[in-house]
Amino acid sequence: MHASGFLIIDKPLGMTSRAAVDHAARWFPRGTRLGHTGTLDPLATGVLVIAVGAGTRLVDYVQRMEKTYETGIRLGARSDTDDAEGTITPATGGAPPTRQAVESVLPEFIGNISQAPPVFSAAKVAGRRAYVLARRGADVDLAPRMVQIHDIRLARYEYPDLELEVHCGKGTYIRSLARDLGERLGCGGYVVSLRRTRIGPFKADAALPLEADGAAAREALSDLSWALADLPRVEVASADAERFAHGQALPWSGAPATGEVAVFDVQQKLVGAGRIDNQELRPVKVFYQQEQ
Repeated sequence: MHASGFLIIDKPLGMTSRAAVDHAARWFPRGTRLGHTGTLDPLATGVLVIAVGAGTRLVDYVQRMEKTYETGIRLGARSDTDDAEGTITPATGGAPPTRQAVESVLPEFIGNISQAPPVFSAAKVAGRRAYVLARRGADVDLAPRMVQIHDIRLARYEYPDLELEVHCGKGTYIRSLARDLGERLGCGGYVVSLRRTRIGPFKADAALPLEADGAAAREALSDLSWALADLPRVEVASADAERFAHGQALPWSGAPATGEVAVFDVQQKLVGAGRIDNQELRPVKVFYQQEQ
């Protein structure tokens, strides 16, 4: 049976997300499909979820899960990349913001907020990656987009160094948060350290060491169902599971009445992801044959 599921890697400083996937490829037979579920900059460390085998079909579900970051922000200066790897320009004039001032503005960044991605980012402008254009010296204008920040906790503040824990949704740029917070405080700010500690149920303390071998990697694989942990769970009879697995819609009158769901059989085996609409449960992703 082919390996399928998810691995948690604690990506070290300086390693690209692509390099982490290439490293993980050594643990599985040649031809095994692998991919990551959300890029971490080389400057960042922490949770990188690697999809293996059939798990690559569920990457989108993991990408939209909530995330938690720990970040160090340097106030009193600005960076053209919004982090320590860019060209740093010290701010001039003005007194350092007090702790009370920092605490008073943080709530402004909680909730559904408008946020422009960093110029040096993977966001696209007319089909091109922004960082490619920025490196060529082109003027890059990225439109703000709505992101959700659930909570920001002030862990430490001793000017110019500020440490935050951020609980946020998909598409949030911590570099943009640092930049915008610095501007709101009138002194500028950029990220000096960034660590992702969690993506949904995938946590850093469960990460597989990079020095592990193939046997340990296969043992550490999380079940495909982890990618669907945020969806309501529904159960269908074995005969219905077979029909669903062959692409057939099932009559549905239970709860929930609409929306995406994770579908399991009576033995609690994952059947797939589905969508309920007009009293029908329709297959979206099917995995039952792999799970038999």
